[in-house]
Amino acid sequence: MNKRKLFAIAAMSFFVASQAFAQATRTWVSGVGDDVNPCSRTAPCKTFAGAISKTAAGGEISALDPGGFGAVTITKSITINGDATLAGILSAGATQGILVNAGPSDTVIIRGVSINGAGTGVNGIRFLAGGELHVENVTMYGFTGQGILFAPSAASALFVNDSSIRNAGGGGIYIQPTGAGTAVAAINRVALDGNGRGLRAEDGSTVVVRNSHAAGNFANGFVALATSRAVDVTLENVVSSGNGATGIYAGALTSIKISNTMVTRNNAGLQSVGGGTITSFGNNRVLDNAINNGPPNVTVPQI
Repeated sequence: MNKRKLFAIAAMSFFVASQAFAQATRTWVSGVGDDVNPCSRTAPCKTFAGAISKTAAGGEISALDPGGFGAVTITKSITINGDATLAGILSAGATQGILVNAGPSDTVIIRGVSINGAGTGVNGIRFLAGGELHVENVTMYGFTGQGILFAPSAASALFVNDSSIRNAGGGGIYIQPTGAGTAVAAINRVALDGNGRGLRAEDGSTVVVRNSHAAGNFANGFVALATSRAVDVTLENVVSSGNGATGIYAGALTSIKISNTMVTRNNAGLQSVGGGTITSFGNNRVLDNAINNGPPNVTVPQI
C-alpha cells in the first residue's frame, strides 16, 4: 500500500473519530434513556450529567419526558430545559442539586425543573462562578442549606423568575459575593415560603425584588447585611408576612427601598441597625406586627 493511500485511510479514521466525539448543540434526556447513548432525540441520555459532556457550549439539554435526571455540575454556557415535562433532580445526602462553576462570560439557564433535597441535600443551586445565572419556572424544596446560594467571586448576575423555594433550612435565596465579587440580582414572581429565612443579600450586592413574597420563614423575610461593602435592595409590590423574626431588616452599610409593600404579622415589622436605612415611597402598609410597625428611616414623595 503506497503512502498516499495510507494517508487517506488515516485522515478518514481521524474524521470518523472526530465525528463520534463531536458535541451537539441540542441534546436530550429521557426517563428511559442511557448515558452511553449519543443523547440524540432518538437515543437520549439518562442524566443531565451524562448529557452535559456531549453538549456544546451555548447548547441546550432538553427533557423528552418525565424523569429524575440527577445532580449536575455546570462549567460552561448551557441551558437545561424541562418545560412541559416533569423533569426533576433528586439530590439527597450531602450534595448540591446543581453546582455552577463556569467561565466569567458564561450564561447558564435552568428552566422548568423541580429540585428536591429530600431533607438532606445541601443546596438546590450553588453558584460559584459565571457571567449570568437564569432560574425560570423552577421549584426547589427540602434542603438543609439554601434554595439558591449565589456566591460569585467576580462580577456576576442572578435572575430568578416564576419560581418557588420552600423548606430550605438555611434560606430561600442567599446572595453572598466572596472576595472582590459583586452580584446584581433581579427576582420576579418568586415565592419564598417556610425556609430558614426568605432572601438575604450581603456585601457587594444590588438586588431588585418585584411581585414576590416571603412568608412563614423561621427568621427574617428580607434582610440586607454588610461588613465592608454596601448593599442596595429594592422591594416593589412585595409581601413579607408571618416570619419568625423581622419582615424587613437593614443592617450596617445597607439601604432597602420599599414601594407598594405589605409587612404584616411578623415578630417585627421594620428594623434598621448600625446606620442601615429603610426608605419608603409612602405607599406601603406595615401593620399587625408584634413590634416595629414603623416608621421607616426615610419617607420620600412619589414623583
